[in-house]
Amino acid sequence: MPITSVVSDPTALTLTATGEYPVSVERLWKAWADPRQLERFWGPPSWPATFTRHDMTEGGRTEYFMTGPNGEMAYGYWQYVRVEAPRAFEVLDGFANPDGTPNQALPESRMLFRFEATPEGSRFVGVTTFASVEAMEQLIRMGMKEGLTEALAQMDDVLADLRDHAAGFRTSLELVDDTRVVVTREVRGSLQQVWRAHHEATLMKRWMLGPPGWTMPVCEAAMKVGDTYRFEWQNEADGMRFGFTGELLESEAPRRAVTTERMIGMDGPGTVNELILTPRPGSRTRIEVRITYASKEMREAVLATGMVDGMEASYARLEAEVLQVSA
Repeated sequence: MPITSVVSDPTALTLTATGEYPVSVERLWKAWADPRQLERFWGPPSWPATFTRHDMTEGGRTEYFMTGPNGEMAYGYWQYVRVEAPRAFEVLDGFANPDGTPNQALPESRMLFRFEATPEGSRFVGVTTFASVEAMEQLIRMGMKEGLTEALAQMDDVLADLRDHAAGFRTSLELVDDTRVVVTREVRGSLQQVWRAHHEATLMKRWMLGPPGWTMPVCEAAMKVGDTYRFEWQNEADGMRFGFTGELLESEAPRRAVTTERMIGMDGPGTVNELILTPRPGSRTRIEVRITYASKEMREAVLATGMVDGMEASYARLEAEVLQVSA
């Protein structure tokens, strides 16, 4: 069992969890930085977690929910105060309402996570600091200490899978609910490089092509909030064309952008797409695309087109031809 202790200190208003692992600090950090790995242990076995957002950067935000044995749901968030990969990160940890807003009826805490090298591998130390004696007593009564112990006891299985997980960074799809999906891919390239590749037309036309045999004759990127964009692709074999247009709603360069998207020439509702870029150790960047559809039927129809396979072909091309490293 990796967790060696979970100790509460009413005088200091802290709850400290410590664990020892036979892996490097970098491998341990990856388990926390990747939401698919993180949701395998953040939450006790009877309340598994699902992460719907994981922007692990200073000022960024993580959102998740845990599902109880009878289908009940508890929502939470982390607001990042400090991130020093791969050694430490600090967050404000709170309960949330279903729409993601803070649940003011329950107390917010501060959590500091440290990752240290040891002769045998690495050590994890997580310190939760409570705002008051009352807040600490309330959360302890709610089972926080037991839940944390059970949750982090699952780390062994997660770390055992990290080697296989790291061997292939192919595009993955998660169905969040009936209308939302998350597409993720990790690429070799800096945060700035990947941001430029998503926003400069000359670069986009080199990689954002989907399967082989397509070109991008129209690439009009939106440069500032309120601008519209227009992308069109053409099949080299038969000349068939299709495209998308939309508006840039939010932009936080070089980490996040939110756009609308509608297929050109098609009636009906479009989608809202959120792009989140997160730096990774080793000059890598995690690409996360959060897509919200108007209905489940629309989501299923789009996924049936082979969208994820097309995105994987594009991301592989991004690594090989634009970021100028081998895929």
